[in-house]
Formats: sequence, structure tokens, C-alpha cells
Amino acid sequence: MNKPISQNEGESTSLPNFDWGMMRRLFAFTKPYAKSRNILFFLVVLRSIQLPLLAWMTGAIINEVVVHGKVDALFVSCLGFLAFAIFTDVTFSFRMVLAMNLGESVIRDLRLAVFRHMQSMRMAAFHRTKVGRIISRFTSDAEAVRVGIQDVLFVSLVQAGQMLVAAALMAFYDIGLFLVILVLVPVYWFINRQFSHRLARAHREVQESFSRITSSLAEAVNGIRVTQGFVRQDVNSAVFYSLVQDHAKVSMKVAKTSGTFIPLLEFNSQIFIAILLVLGGWQVIHTETTVTVGDLIQFFFLANLFFSPIQSLGNQYNNALNALAGAERLFAFLDTKPDWVEPESVTDLPTIRGHVEFEDVTFSYKPGEPVLHNISFAVEPGWSVALVGHTGSGKTSIINLLAKFYLPDSGRVLIDGHDILAIRAESLQRQIGMVLQQNFLFSGTILENIRFSKPEATEEDVAEALRSLDCDDLFESLPDGIHTELGERGAGLSLGQRQLLCFARAMLADPRILILDEATSAIDTITEVRLQKATRKLLAGRASFVVAHRLSTVREADLLLILDHGHLVQTYRRGEKGFADYIRTNHAMVL
Repeated sequence: MNKPISQNEGESTSLPNFDWGMMRRLFAFTKPYAKSRNILFFLVVLRSIQLPLLAWMTGAIINEVVVHGKVDALFVSCLGFLAFAIFTDVTFSFRMVLAMNLGESVIRDLRLAVFRHMQSMRMAAFHRTKVGRIISRFTSDAEAVRVGIQDVLFVSLVQAGQMLVAAALMAFYDIGLFLVILVLVPVYWFINRQFSHRLARAHREVQESFSRITSSLAEAVNGIRVTQGFVRQDVNSAVFYSLVQDHAKVSMKVAKTSGTFIPLLEFNSQIFIAILLVLGGWQVIHTETTVTVGDLIQFFFLANLFFSPIQSLGNQYNNALNALAGAERLFAFLDTKPDWVEPESVTDLPTIRGHVEFEDVTFSYKPGEPVLHNISFAVEPGWSVALVGHTGSGKTSIINLLAKFYLPDSGRVLIDGHDILAIRAESLQRQIGMVLQQNFLFSGTILENIRFSKPEATEEDVAEALRSLDCDDLFESLPDGIHTELGERGAGLSLGQRQLLCFARAMLADPRILILDEATSAIDTITEVRLQKATRKLLAGRASFVVAHRLSTVREADLLLILDHGHLVQTYRRGEKGFADYIRTNHAMVL
């Protein structure tokens, strides 16, 4: 069931190029905004016509009015030119606003799609993929795509349209000079061909190096206590420096390649301008031709409008490759399939009593390396089960299977007689409450964190959950009580308070099965004594699975499961002679 995926999951290893298929897929995200998009395309076409017409009007005023000394027509012509210029600028303003709105709308939808897909991924994917790599999808990759939609696409279309309209007007004025310009096409094609692969590779390297920086930064922030505790600042700084240095090198590669590519395009356009000056000047000088100085000026206005977008298009091409590299990584993540998909035949789990049974279950995180071997046991509703064993014995793996975070390689896990393979994971997980050793709290108030398990709960419900745990006074003593704002990961609370908050969250959910994964390890002995009575109330009538190192917790268990290297080596029921003997003999390990 669990397929192996590389560390760089969701990242293609192929060399990106200008992929029209990727462009079409990205453009499909504009479909919900078809009206705005179509208006934007109309404005793009309109502006691409307006700019050459402004150049043509300038040349026409010089050629038809100024050269012939038509003073009366000069004022009217200039007014007409000014009115058209204002209309052009208004069009430009609307085009920019629409392009920005469309770009923001698309990237919002794309980020939401990536987030939803991330939420649907199975737990194994998050164990294989670094947090920073996922974050980079929402930051650098998404930002590159946003720039591609807002700027690259529509600016490039305007400039390409501007070149086409200018070319048509030049062909109308002087087909001979225009044919000289057409010689440019294969030259530009050849230059683009030579540089496009190098630029595409360089942009991919930039995106991947930034992803490594983001990943390293996320680890550095989360592990700052360990870093300072072991005085690893200098070592970590050296590692981070190497990543930043690598990013600088690949960024410089882009800059150097672009620094050759774009000026080369511009230099070629200057060469052809010089050629046009020679040929056009020759035509004007020879009086037998009908070409006037005014005609040549008008042609050069249009030629300048034809050549001026070339450098900008080179820059836009760079941005387009960058956007496609970001889009490729985003879509690669979206296309990554979950480790397993529930069949359509699964059904919702009805309200359960809490009977749990493992039947000859074998499980492995990596194929061929099982961490559980033929595990079998049964738990009656209301029983408290203590899982005991050394680190790596398989305690957490049993919990992961019970919550359907993973699927067994063989055997069956039954909940009230229902095979978990035949029931929808969400319907099972709604009836399971979990309190883990590494408690996780979200930014927000204490109230919001407790209500995370049951959003519809009232403030009185939350207060009652705290009273049931006999810890309401610990939170009421805070400046704003349960409305106190917490920092990231619960900053502002002690470790004990954080864990008690997680207990209250589980209490509020009223689960049928409760999982406590070393949940009292962060609570001092005095606090634990207060918690014991409330914990018994929480566990009453529910099947509970407790991974604990404290003797007091193990003593309360109805069933003791002893694990060793993935094997269930012994089970003890409360009241059996072996139960008391095991605790007495192994209390040092249990503690």
C-alpha cells in the first residue's frame, strides 16, 4: 500500500523549457474569471494597435503638416493626437488593473488548490518531504507564477501585437525596407535557440536552491533551542552559508546568461537600424525615388516601435521561464498521488462503542522493512491499554494504524467489527481523540485552540472541559483567561499548561477512542496528580491507548501490551499475577 517516494517528492528531474502545455494548464485557472480575462484580451489587442497608431500619427503630422507648412492644421492635428494619447493611457490603466486582479485571483486559487492537496496527502508524505520544500511552493514558486500571469503574459502580448501592427504599417509604406527588417527574424530565432536551454536550466536551479534555503531556515527556527543548547550556531551558519552561496552562484548564472542574451538582441536591432538608415537615406538622396524625408521619418518611428519591445521581450522571456519553473513545481506537487486512496466502496463509520481488534497485523514504513510483525490483540470498550516497550518497538506504529494514518501490509484492524479498509478515514478520525507528547498549538487564543477539536462548541463548553480536568484555575490566572493570545506553538504557556490545553481539546471532542502518546511526559508530578482523577473521567466508557513511561499511568491500565522490536511478546490483563509481577520487576524501565 505504501509506495516509496523520493526525498524531493513533487519535483520533476527533467529539464524545463518553454512548455506550451504547462502554459495551457496554468491558463485554465483563469476560466472562473472568463469575463475579466476576455475584456483584458480585448484591451491587450486595443493597446497593441494604439501604440503603433500613435507613432504613425506622429510621423503623419510631421510629414503631412509640418513639412508642408500647414499651420492651421497643426493645432487640430496635435489636439487629435493628444485626445488619442489620453484614450491610450486610459486603456493602459484599465489593462494594468485587470491584469493585477486576474493574477491575484489565479494565484489565490492555485495556492488554495495546493493547500487542499497538501491536506489530502497521507502522513507518510510529510515524513519524507521537508517542511521548507512545501513552504517554497506557496512562496517563491507561487510568486513566480503570479508575475508570469500579471506581467509576462499580457505585457508580452501587447508588445508582440505592437510589433505586428508596426510591421504591417511599415510594409504598407515601403515593402523594400520592410523586407530588410524581415531578415532579423531568423537571426533572433537563432539567438533565442542558443540561449533558451541555458536560461531554462539556470532558472530551475535558482528555484531548487531557494527551496533548499527555505527548508534549512524552517529547520533552524524550529530547532533553535537544540542549536543553542549544543552551541551549534557556527556550524549551522556555515551550512546555511553554503546554501546561500550556492543560490548566489546559480542566480549569477542567470544574470550572466541574461546579460549576454538581452544586449545581444538589442545590438542586433541597432545594426539593423543602421542598415535602414543607409538604405533609407540612399533612397531619399536619389531624387528619382518618391521617398521623402518625411516618409523616412515616419518609417523610422514605426521601426523604432518595432525594435523597442525586443529587449523587454527578452526580459519577459526570462520571467516566463521562471514562472514556468514555478508552475512546473506547483503542478508536480498537485500531481503527486497520495500513498493510498480510499475506494469508492468505503462507508462512514457509525457511532462506535470502542471495540478494537488487531488480527495478525504486519506493517512497514519502507517495503521489506517491517516494523510490526503479526500483531494480534483485542480491546473491549472502556478498557485502557498501556503500550510498553523500548524506543522503536512499534508503539507509535500501532497508534498510526489505529487512526488510519497508515494502512497495514497484511492482517486486519477492526473497529467495532468494521475493517478500517472499508470505512472512510475521516469518519473514524472524528471519533478518535489524540494527545501527543509533542503538543502542537496554533497561533490564536486559548479558547480557539481548545475549540479546534469542536468548532461549534460554546465558551461554556470549553470552560466545562477545563473544570472537568481540574485545571481551569491555571488558565483563569492568565491576564485574559482563556482569551489570552498565544504565540507561535503556544509561546507564553509552560510545558505543563500546553499539555493540559491539549487534554482539554481532547475532552471537548468527546471521542470514543482516546490515544495518549506519552502525553504526560511534559507534566510535572504535582500537575499529574491533579490530572489523574480527571483523566479517569475522560477515559471512562472509552477505549484508550496509552504510550507512557510513568508507572502511575501503566498501573491504571486494563490491558498491558509488551512490545519488542515490532513483536508483541506478552499481554497482561489487570488482576492477573503477571501484570503486577511485570510492573514490579520492570518499574525502572517503565518510569
